Amino acid sequence: MSGQAVSYEELAPLVSNGWSRFATLLAQGGRGAAPGRDGRYVNVPLARGSTVLFPTLEAMRDNGRGAYDHQSIYGAMGSPVQHELEGLVAAVEGGAHTQIVSSGLAACTTPLLAFLGAGDHLLLPDSVYGPTRRFADTMLARFGVNTTYYPPCADETAIRSLIRPETKVVFTESPGSHTFEVQDIPMLARAAHEAGALLMLDNTWGISVFQPFEHGVDISIQALTKYPGGHSDIILGAATVADEALWRRLRDSAIQLGQLGGPEDCWLTLRGLRTMGVRLQAQACAALRVALWLRERPEVARVFHPALPDCPGHMLWRRDFSGASALFGVELSADFSVSAMEAMIDSLDMFGIGASWGGYESLVLPSTGGIRRTLPQTPSGPAFRLQIGLEAPDDLISDLEQGLSVLRTVAA
Repeated sequence: MSGQAVSYEELAPLVSNGWSRFATLLAQGGRGAAPGRDGRYVNVPLARGSTVLFPTLEAMRDNGRGAYDHQSIYGAMGSPVQHELEGLVAAVEGGAHTQIVSSGLAACTTPLLAFLGAGDHLLLPDSVYGPTRRFADTMLARFGVNTTYYPPCADETAIRSLIRPETKVVFTESPGSHTFEVQDIPMLARAAHEAGALLMLDNTWGISVFQPFEHGVDISIQALTKYPGGHSDIILGAATVADEALWRRLRDSAIQLGQLGGPEDCWLTLRGLRTMGVRLQAQACAALRVALWLRERPEVARVFHPALPDCPGHMLWRRDFSGASALFGVELSADFSVSAMEAMIDSLDMFGIGASWGGYESLVLPSTGGIRRTLPQTPSGPAFRLQIGLEAPDDLISDLEQGLSVLRTVAA
């Protein structure tokens, strides 16, 4: 149910104004060299290949020495279209270099493998993406890396108390998965750096509306599957670094792990980035309309959208972000059961039931529970996550209205 009064007119500029600064970059960047006398296509040509041929051994050796400059002597080091995509993602993120990898999860795990070793300590937020948690609890644990989970909204004193001499990475995800806590990234960066640790951020929700390197992040992670791809038809990830020293270690580790993006997926992601700004502006505004409508419903206990004043970390979002995404969470009243919520979800026509987000279509997914270690299990009532696509907001609201009717009927 509603808390502090807010209006769409008040919040809409805050969620939708962050894209204009990237409009020209998204349209013009990552398109290769300027056309010569024979012209060129608008988009970078798609080149498939594994073997790279050179006119001389010296030319091959020169390209091998340029591996850190995105040169390749073999297809597993990346294709020309991958390197164009890397340059554009680095520009959007505001970093020095980007490494494209095979998935969003690989964008989380590759930097962790690159900068952690046996005996090291990792700090992970308790709200972290589930597969990242599983990776820390299984593979990193087998490799001798110790992980501590911290409350995502912990203050600086609490964070410093958890950092050990062997802490090498403080990992962040802001907003957090499902309950969308916004973290104080500048504070976390300060605490990490003073202890000699790196700060890594899963910035997928905040692509282009949160500038990670302006706030002290060392490595920014993107699931390009989401908003950059934009059409739910590719799997790809990216890790962007702040400086050359980090780049050489990340790039070398990615090559050793065989991490790259297929040329077709890189090409489609480049194409998706051209329209990402206008898509996200429309989706962010539509999501705000839906979130505000849900916030007034008697069946709803809380809406977890960072633009809403009662969402954890709202003031940090207003301080650090220039816009919002179209993904948010909803907690129903504790009067309703999980089975009633599931009946509501099954009744929806406009929302597909799917685990991803960031595409042009609207999606719904129950929020997972029972995994947090440092906080009481939240939310207390049944909860679900909504991805708002490009459908008309009024149509989505009508669909949710009939779904809430089903919820009440089943609960009666």
